[in-house]
Amino acid sequence: MANLTEAKTPQQFEDLLKKAGRSLTVVHFHAPWAPQCSQMNDVMEELAKEHKQSMFVKLEAEAVPDVSEKYEITSVPTFLFFKGGEKIDRLDGAHAPELTNKVQRLASSGGGPAGPGDAPKEELNERLKKLISAAPCMLFMKGTPQEPRCGFSKQIVQILKDHSVQYSSFDILSDEEVRQGLKTYSNWPTYPQVYVKGELIGGLDIIKELAESGELENTCPKTVSLEQRLKSLINKCPVMLFMKGNKEGAKCGFSRQILEIMNGIGVEYETFDILQDEEVRQGLKTYSNWPTYPQLYVKGELIGGLDIIKELKQNGELESVLRGEN
Repeated sequence: MANLTEAKTPQQFEDLLKKAGRSLTVVHFHAPWAPQCSQMNDVMEELAKEHKQSMFVKLEAEAVPDVSEKYEITSVPTFLFFKGGEKIDRLDGAHAPELTNKVQRLASSGGGPAGPGDAPKEELNERLKKLISAAPCMLFMKGTPQEPRCGFSKQIVQILKDHSVQYSSFDILSDEEVRQGLKTYSNWPTYPQVYVKGELIGGLDIIKELAESGELENTCPKTVSLEQRLKSLINKCPVMLFMKGNKEGAKCGFSRQILEIMNGIGVEYETFDILQDEEVRQGLKTYSNWPTYPQLYVKGELIGGLDIIKELKQNGELESVLRGEN
């Protein structure tokens, strides 16, 4: 792929930045021994197909220590974003949704990273509403649960773990617009922040109080096993399609083909983007004993992937299968 390459020396890296000019360049500082880097390379590959005017560069962090030191690369994966040879943004950690959002925003914008004033207030508030309601319990923190990047975030992660709270998290260090905007939106000036069903519960002190009083378990949802979660997802809608991307935009050719077939049948269905959730992406392969995507389920039962859907369509059986008819 012409816009996805690997730089092996500092000079190659500098040459690629010069060649890209004012186009967005996304640089993945990775390590071959880190599985999360391999996963994010897959995401990079899909983004490179979608954003052909941008340049995507892989750089082994330990092989170019001078470059890593210059840009303060202390862990992998780390992503740096450049325009005109200047660094304009950064993302630390394996966060596929945040990487996708940043690439989409920066590839279409004219300059540096979006600040709190760059987006209309209504647009930012709508984005914040979606984020705080993205899961029944949302934690906005510095870093990730696996790698908290401040003491308060580390403490709150431990409390939620000790009390078996099921939650999703958002790294506010990865998005300055969210970091500043959420303070104003919720009238809460510090992080971490915990939301349940879209409502602010509070920060570390309040979570500590709830834990000590025994109320935390009643306030926040309990952890469910991966198997329970997968069962719930495949039964979310009578027809569920697990794919790379979503109804609005497929992120691989197989997913694009199956969307075209599904849309031509006229049966209601929902999609789940497996690029947004690595736990589901890997777990569903084992759960269903089906190693590839897309995967189509009807009434909680696996029908199969693209080849089987094509075969059912050719035989004239697909519509009756999707409608759950015998």
